[in-house]
Amino acid sequence: MELTRRDAVAALAALGVGGGTLSGCAAPTGSAPGGSDGDPAADVDTERIRETLVAAAAVVYPSEVTGTATFVETFLEGRLEDPTHAANVDAAVAELNERADDWFGDAFPALSPADRDRCLRELGVDSAAEDPDGRTRERLRYYVVNELLVALYTSPTGGELVGIENPIGHPGGLESYQRGPDA
Repeated sequence: MELTRRDAVAALAALGVGGGTLSGCAAPTGSAPGGSDGDPAADVDTERIRETLVAAAAVVYPSEVTGTATFVETFLEGRLEDPTHAANVDAAVAELNERADDWFGDAFPALSPADRDRCLRELGVDSAAEDPDGRTRERLRYYVVNELLVALYTSPTGGELVGIENPIGHPGGLESYQRGPDA
């Protein structure tokens, strides 16, 4: 199943996010959304976030999903418009890259898919409870893994992948509620 920009925009709309993406006014690559002097979000490295989350999607998403880079990048355009969220994602991504460099000798995106998967598992991200203010693995679960999973499963294509033909926020009409599941 191929994810598209349209899927990313639909996922953002379902979350009530993405005014800039929907109007084509996303923050430029490498800049901070709403970056102004003295703003902690001014130091956000959006390019590092994009590279890291695209690399993480390659191991988090099911293997039958394609088009992940474009999908994740488009989704992030809307999600990174919130300076506080962008700063928190950036901090989590920085921690992930530091751990990957310490343990595997390179930043997370530069690792092989097998090493990326191993890195996330050794950090305990696969079994951690998400907590935006918790320990490293809990923050990584919240800001990296869950960010990617929310994007995937709130999109029409991702929802279809797991049998949710009409994800929350997407109209399906009365007909979709009156017929039984596909056999």
